[in-house]
Amino acid sequence: MFIGAHVSISGGLENAPVRARELGATGFALFTKNQRQWMAKPLTDGEIAAFKAACQDAGFAPAAILPHDSYLINLGHPEADGLAKSREAFIDEMRRCEQLGLDRLNFHPGSHLQKISEEQSLDRIAESINLALAQTHGVTAVIENTAGQGSNLGYRFEQLRYIIDRVDDQSRVGVCIDTCHAFAAGYDLRTTAACNRTFTQLDEIVGIRYLRGMHLNDAMKPLGSRIDRHAPLGDGEIGWECFRYIAHDARFSGIPLILETPDESRWPDEITRLRSGL
Repeated sequence: MFIGAHVSISGGLENAPVRARELGATGFALFTKNQRQWMAKPLTDGEIAAFKAACQDAGFAPAAILPHDSYLINLGHPEADGLAKSREAFIDEMRRCEQLGLDRLNFHPGSHLQKISEEQSLDRIAESINLALAQTHGVTAVIENTAGQGSNLGYRFEQLRYIIDRVDDQSRVGVCIDTCHAFAAGYDLRTTAACNRTFTQLDEIVGIRYLRGMHLNDAMKPLGSRIDRHAPLGDGEIGWECFRYIAHDARFSGIPLILETPDESRWPDEITRLRSGL
């Protein structure tokens, strides 16, 4: 299993795989640019070569790496200017992944901002994905489920399926399931039986075959709260049984399983426990 955490790119992209290896990780996530900026300077040949060499040296193949786009991007934006700006930035992020030899890009689907209907916003998200896929090659657009906080979409499995159904090239679209987000959206994960029910629903509605990554986070807030607050594994409302379940289930092999838990000092221990299946 490709188990790791979302690591910093401070000092250069090539430092991300080094930091992941130091954690004892077998996978990792990263931003390919400053996530607080819309656009970044184009990648240089040297930066690309250094990142690829560092990944090879640390033993990380593209299948173990889950890049994340900027949180500023809203592919379901209700206003023309905001939508165009988001689409331009998303296409740029997809191209950066392509240049770096990465095969997927994880992103939050978007928000209707209480200005258009959910369906209209979901249609815009699907159209945005189609535009990005038409202008890039080899990179899968990976839709992350959300907690449903505010006007954010993608908190129901049905919404993820709605988007996928409207993507022209379904070989290049997938999903990333965040355990905290799922729990906050009302999908129970506290017991083996609950995990069985939730992941059966995911398979029946979306299809496990579309799973391209997971974020492993406990939840500070109760089931169905619609509030996105991560907790260290075992310290939240979900508990360790869910993460043992995932660590022992072959359906979750071969994809990045990424910690975004708030206490980075605990990442090595959390990674060790997940890798050992404890």
